Amino acid sequence: MNDFAPFLHHLNITALNKMQDAVLEENKKNTDILLLSPTGSGKTLAFLLSLLQDTDPDKEGIQSVIIVPSRELGLQIEQVFKKMKTGLKVNCCYGGHSTKIEKQNLEHAPTVLIGTPGRLAFHIRNRYVNTATISLVVLDEFDKALEFGFKEDMSFILASFKKLKKRILTSATNMEVIPDFTGVTNCMTLNFLSGNEKTGTLKLKTLAAENKDKLDALTGLICKVGSASSIVFCNHREAVERISELLTAKGLVHGIFHGGLEQDERERTLIKFRNGSIRVLVTTDLASRGLDIPEIEHVIHYQLPVTADVFTHRNGRTARMQLSGTAYLLLGPNEYVPAFIKEKPTIESLPAKQHLPQKPDWCTLYIAAGKKDKINKMDIVGMLLQKGKLEKEELGRIEVLDHSSYAAIKRDKIEDVLRLIKSEKIKNKSVKMQLALN
Repeated sequence: MNDFAPFLHHLNITALNKMQDAVLEENKKNTDILLLSPTGSGKTLAFLLSLLQDTDPDKEGIQSVIIVPSRELGLQIEQVFKKMKTGLKVNCCYGGHSTKIEKQNLEHAPTVLIGTPGRLAFHIRNRYVNTATISLVVLDEFDKALEFGFKEDMSFILASFKKLKKRILTSATNMEVIPDFTGVTNCMTLNFLSGNEKTGTLKLKTLAAENKDKLDALTGLICKVGSASSIVFCNHREAVERISELLTAKGLVHGIFHGGLEQDERERTLIKFRNGSIRVLVTTDLASRGLDIPEIEHVIHYQLPVTADVFTHRNGRTARMQLSGTAYLLLGPNEYVPAFIKEKPTIESLPAKQHLPQKPDWCTLYIAAGKKDKINKMDIVGMLLQKGKLEKEELGRIEVLDHSSYAAIKRDKIEDVLRLIKSEKIKNKSVKMQLALN
């Protein structure tokens, strides 16, 4: 499959960037590829088009497998592939999802299989996946997968691919040594980490905290930046939960994100962050890359990054392309700027009086129906404009998932809308609709 124009049209893309062109050209040579490129540069499309180059639409069985470090990244890739409308079947499997449903999906083998290491290993061990037809594997953000401790599962998975012809490894970090279990002995490295990409301006600042727990300093900083979008990074999920309790007690609207949450909780948080219903996200490094979230104005290192790579990936959430952003390092009484940070930060101070930022302009409406119920965006738009009496500018981003949908609605209109649509139907079906709580 080499005519990519229809696929790009469905993604509203008119031309590929230099990195994507380079990957496709190199892919024609049937060599393994190591792609090093910054977060947000379009690596997903680069390897999806590459695997399509090598796909025989008339051949049965799984032809390509994409291994990802997190379920969010897997679902994001699946969504992009489906938007391309290739006519090929794709499935995504991951921890926290029903193994029974995944087994049923795999009975009719997809052409492209996406999955997290643990879940892919489970299906292969139980022979729900026939590996005999797999010729290409993509290890997306493979260094992150290793960081998460997936080496054993990834080794088992790759060892089971007996007919493998090509490997594509992607990362936003330059690794000096490629692990032996990948089977890569001689590959072409395409390095786009040289700084040639257009980037914005990142300001680096420190904020001194009087107390060891730094919670007062964090609250003060959130109050100072106001309604600007911010990500607060922690090293441990326990810190995320503790910060969340404090922010909730102070009436600060926010969301949390870490690996201990259920899939639907994490998904709902990201949706609300994308549509502006929450402007502050408290998270572990799980959100440092590979997620579909908007440009962030402020990155706050509540707990200091442990390595230079972690620092880089966290900061990669802001000052992307030609925009600007600020990264703050919160320093406790006995903490100092890590030695691997070469830039000298400026010192941030907080005003004597703190004012809580106003609540976000948007709220999120939860609708208990989605694609599998034959519901689409236009059905929701029509219902909310006609029955909910909303103006177009009072209706924000809408996301339709398999069994649920979410619509951003202006905060000052949400109560009226809930009252007006209380007994309404969508496509003649009674559907539960309510405010999506944090």
